[in-house]
Amino acid sequence: MAKNNNRRDFIKNMTALSGAALSTSLISSCATSSKDQKIKEKKSDKVYNWRCVTVWPPNFPILGESVVNLADELRDLSNGRLNIKVYGGGELVPALESFDAVQLGGAQMMHGAAYYWAGKIPASIFFTAVPFGMSTREHNAWLLYGGGNELWKELYNSIGLEPFPCGNTGTQMGGWFNKKLKTAEDLEGIKMRIPGLGGKVFTKAGGTSVTVPGGEIYTNLERGVIDATEWIGPYHDYLMGFHKIAKYYYYPGWHEPSATLELVCNKKAYDELPEDLQELIRSVSLKHNGIMMSEFEKYNAEYLEKIRAENKNEILPFPDDVMKSLKKYADESMEELIQSDEFAQKVAQSFFDFKKKIKQWSIISTDAMQPYL
Repeated sequence: MAKNNNRRDFIKNMTALSGAALSTSLISSCATSSKDQKIKEKKSDKVYNWRCVTVWPPNFPILGESVVNLADELRDLSNGRLNIKVYGGGELVPALESFDAVQLGGAQMMHGAAYYWAGKIPASIFFTAVPFGMSTREHNAWLLYGGGNELWKELYNSIGLEPFPCGNTGTQMGGWFNKKLKTAEDLEGIKMRIPGLGGKVFTKAGGTSVTVPGGEIYTNLERGVIDATEWIGPYHDYLMGFHKIAKYYYYPGWHEPSATLELVCNKKAYDELPEDLQELIRSVSLKHNGIMMSEFEKYNAEYLEKIRAENKNEILPFPDDVMKSLKKYADESMEELIQSDEFAQKVAQSFFDFKKKIKQWSIISTDAMQPYL
């Protein structure tokens, strides 16, 4: 009898739970339907025709191509409601005037790298690359889950822009040199194309930093306007032809252990979009943020072997003396940046606090595996 009572109680309790679950499901279903209805109500059939300018040459491998692919995806996913015409650097405005064009409303969107604008907004360098900073994995974690993205938005929103992480080159090479480096003194007098805070560090080390758009680097290096250049890595460097006009190829990329790229919208134009189109831009940007790095990793590995096989260049590590000197000046440059700009100080606090914590995990995870891989 006791067993039958227990069974009845069990069935009774399960029935009650099932009823509660059904009610919850119905409520959730109603809530979802209500939410879907609101989204539908916020949609419109209006077509938005935008212009996107970039700092990359037209249809530049991976970088320029990625922007065109992104525009195509946004058009297709929006059923033609968001049409974006992409202009490579120099087609609509000069490459390094892309930022101004979007801020002033001449174009609604831009793709580039935040550290190109360090002369106007010093804190921008943290959202692209910091010398001796974090790896790509670590930097992405800071941006997406460590508060970096919120700081980026705060900074750009204040000047009428809406930023999104949209691509990453991964760790870069140290650069091409026409002079073999033996000691830190050998950096003196070298004119190098190197932007961002890395450029300031190089200048402190005795060289001269020059900011040159990607499409002009080869000519400048060939004609001796510059003596060295960093760009990205073996794939692009080979396509750019640097291996033909510079002998020494140095690593590691101390100046850009990771390099996040940006998609930037004019905030007024972005705010005027329906919510579903805003969400499309956010989502598609994030997708390209991940896939671009994977593409670079694949082709960099292949083209490193190409450069080695041709046996015309020397692929060398920076001498220890050079690395120590660059690290010293990187620390000095960072301190000067923090002292000169209040917002940079705020971002630096977040950046370096996160770096300190995540490095402890990296040391016993990815770094610990390296000797055995």
